[in-house]
Amino acid sequence: MTRKLLLSLSLIILFIVARAQNHTPRQLFPGLFEAVQLSDIFPDNKTFVDATPLRDPVLIMKDYNQQKDKPGFDLKQFVVANFNVPGPPKGIFKSDITTGIRKHIDTLWQVLYRRHDTVSKYSSLLPMPNDFIIPGGRFRETYYWDSYFTMLGLQESHKTEIIHNMIGNFAYMIDKYGFIPNGTRTYYLTRSQPPFFSMMIDLLAKDEGEQVIVKYQPELLKEYDFWMMGAGKLQPNQAYRNSVRMPGGEILNRYWDESDKPREESFKKDVDAAKLTKEKEGDFYRNIRAAAESGWDFSTRWMDTTGKLQTIRTTFIIPVDLNCLMYHLELSIAKSYQLQGNSAKYKVYLDKALLRKKAIIKYSWSEKNGWFMDYDWKEKHTTPQQTLAGVFPLEFNIADTKQAAKVAANLKSKFLKPGGLVTTFSRSGQQWDSPNAWAPLQYIAIDGLNNYHQTKLAGDIAQTWIQTNLKVFNDTGKLMEKYNVVDTDVKAGGGEYPLQDGFGWTNGVLLNLLDRYYPSQL
Repeated sequence: MTRKLLLSLSLIILFIVARAQNHTPRQLFPGLFEAVQLSDIFPDNKTFVDATPLRDPVLIMKDYNQQKDKPGFDLKQFVVANFNVPGPPKGIFKSDITTGIRKHIDTLWQVLYRRHDTVSKYSSLLPMPNDFIIPGGRFRETYYWDSYFTMLGLQESHKTEIIHNMIGNFAYMIDKYGFIPNGTRTYYLTRSQPPFFSMMIDLLAKDEGEQVIVKYQPELLKEYDFWMMGAGKLQPNQAYRNSVRMPGGEILNRYWDESDKPREESFKKDVDAAKLTKEKEGDFYRNIRAAAESGWDFSTRWMDTTGKLQTIRTTFIIPVDLNCLMYHLELSIAKSYQLQGNSAKYKVYLDKALLRKKAIIKYSWSEKNGWFMDYDWKEKHTTPQQTLAGVFPLEFNIADTKQAAKVAANLKSKFLKPGGLVTTFSRSGQQWDSPNAWAPLQYIAIDGLNNYHQTKLAGDIAQTWIQTNLKVFNDTGKLMEKYNVVDTDVKAGGGEYPLQDGFGWTNGVLLNLLDRYYPSQL
C-alpha cells in the first residue's frame, strides 16, 4: 500500500472510532431526543444537546419509555429532573463602562475562561487536556476558527500560556480524531471549520520562535491529510469529501460534512427547512452541514439568487477563503521541512502551494468584477455573489498588485458602510448577509490591505470598525458577536438564534486593532 492510501484508511478509521466512542445526544436518547427537539420546550435546540445527564443514559431511557405514554406525563419536567439544563452563567458578569474597553476585555478573558477538568462523564462536551477560552453566550465550548481571532487579543494581553494551551487542545484533537472538529462537542465530530491551525502556529511562533512550526509538524500534516483525503484518486470534475479535482486537473477544496442527517443542535429548523427543498433530503442536510463547516451559517453565498435556504448547494462551491487557508497550510508544512533542513520535502509542499495559488487565481479571479469569487465546480463558472471572502487572497499575498488595487477599490466603493465592511450585498435575513458585519472578516480585510500598502483604506476601515464596537459598548456595556454596519443604530439580526454577547473573536480583533491604531489611547 502507498503512504497516501494508508493515511486515508487510517483517517477513515479514526473517524469511525471517534463517532463510535463519542455518542451524540440523539444516539444516547433515541425518541426522547426527537420529542424534546421538536416540542419547543426549549426555544434553542442547542439547550438540550448541551444539557448534562444526571445519571446513566440507559436508566434515563428506561424511565422515559415507561412513563412517556402515561396520562399527565410532562416532558419538560422529565428533562429538568434528569438533566442539568444549561442556563445563564452563575454570577452574571456586569460591565463597568467607566473603566474603559481595554479593562472590559481583560476582565472578559476571565469570564470566558473554562477549566478542562470539569467535564461530566455523560456530557456531550469533548474532554480536553488544557484549559481554554469560549466565545460566550450560547457557545459554551471551544470553536475552531473563532479561536484564532480570540488569540489575536490574547496575544495583545500577553496571555501566551492560554494560547499555548488552546493550540495544545487543537493538536490533541488532530491526534485523537484525525482533524479539528467544528467545536468541542460530540455532535460536531462529523465536520471541521475553516483550517486556521497553521495560522495559530504562526501566532505562537511570534512569542516562542519558529521551532514551534517544527514541533507541530505532525499535526499540520495530519490536518492536511484530512482536508485532502481521497484527492489522489479523483478524475477531473469529481469530488470526494473535502477535495475536488477541477476541470484542468488541479485539486482544490470545498466544505463537507460526514453526516447527511439534521444537525442535532438545530434539529427542528433543519427538519422544517427540509420540507421546502426540492433536493434529496440527505443532500439538503449535507449542504446545510457543509455551510456550518464554513462558519458562514448561513448566507446567500451558498444559495441560488433567490436567497432561500432550501436552495442551498454548499458542496458544489469551491470557496476562495478555504483554499487560501489551505495554501497557507501547505506553506507552513513546507516551512517546517525547511527548518529541518529537508529540502526535498520542502520543495514538495512548496510546489503544492504554488499550484494551488495558480488555481485560486485561475478559478476565483473575476476581471469583470475586480474581485475574487467562489467557483461553482458543477456549473463550471464563478458564483454570482460578491462576498467579503474575496479579501482572503490579499491576506495570503496571492493577489498581484493590480488585482489587489481592484479589490481595494471595490472594498471602498461597495463594501464599506458607515459601521464597517458589510459581508454581502444581499438582504436575505440570513446572519452572514447584509446588513451584518463580523470581526474576523474586518481583520482579514485590514491585514490584507496592509500587505499591499493600502494603508489609508486599511486605517479607515479599522477606525470605522473600532467606533462601531465602542458605540455599542458605551450604549450597552457589551461586545457583540456581529454588528449592523448599514444602520449603526439598529442591532444586528438574522440567523438561528438571538444576538450573542461576549464575544471571543470580537474582543480579540478589537484589542488587536486598538493596539495597532490607538496604542496609547482608551
